[in-house]
Amino acid sequence: MSPILIQALAAALYLAIALAIWRSHRPLGEPLGANVLRASLLAPLAVHAVWLAISMTTPGALQFGFAPALSITLWLTVVIYWIESFFLRLDGLLAIALPLAAFAVLLPAAFPGFALPLEADATALRVHLLTAMAAYSLFTVAALQGLVMAILERRLHAGTLSGVFTHVPPLLTLERVLFRIIGAGLLLLTVALVTGVLFSETLFGRALRIDHKTVFALLSWVIFAALLAGRWLRGWRGRTALRWIVAGFVCLLLAYIGSRFVFEVILGRSPV
Repeated sequence: MSPILIQALAAALYLAIALAIWRSHRPLGEPLGANVLRASLLAPLAVHAVWLAISMTTPGALQFGFAPALSITLWLTVVIYWIESFFLRLDGLLAIALPLAAFAVLLPAAFPGFALPLEADATALRVHLLTAMAAYSLFTVAALQGLVMAILERRLHAGTLSGVFTHVPPLLTLERVLFRIIGAGLLLLTVALVTGVLFSETLFGRALRIDHKTVFALLSWVIFAALLAGRWLRGWRGRTALRWIVAGFVCLLLAYIGSRFVFEVILGRSPV
């Protein structure tokens, strides 16, 4: 099967499950069972993983760019939701995340990225990319969860809670999970920054490149660290926390995916 057909199959499966979730929460509809939902998610996740393995691995190089990075991020995001579904009912979050994953798995067909040469010993680079993508995924989950929490809060105050948003955990539970995710994401982002310094020294001969990517990545780290400190010291929550989450998430997007988009799409060359 050709890569584009694998991408199309993964996207179709993601969209089919999202549509099933939305339809199951219409009036008189029957919500999907938790076991059925988890089992059905395995199919698009497996197909998406197969495509990532085929498309990104070439002898002596790694095919990478803003679109493959976004694809990995959304794949990991759905994996995180799949794991969380063993403990929480997340229909509302999945109904938003799955269409985004369908878009992300198709995007590299138009923007495949560039081949990044790998040395025989590229451990720092591999660890850097892995932890960076994992951090991106956790902060994507945090941003989506913060958005859903804002919608829930508004609908609860207006008395108009309905559809998929009736089958999510209580706001206090979501809030506790949200800050655990941010803490884990900050830890992974710290590892990604440290390994990025090591990788930069190996590739460019200097430990730290002061460019927009570095500035936005460090700014994102500062924002999320300040958010956790504000939560611990001053009890930040609700809209205050959401503003900090959005600001940190936007900086993180600009740090890597945004910068690669400019290089690859607008300038037409690899940033490395």
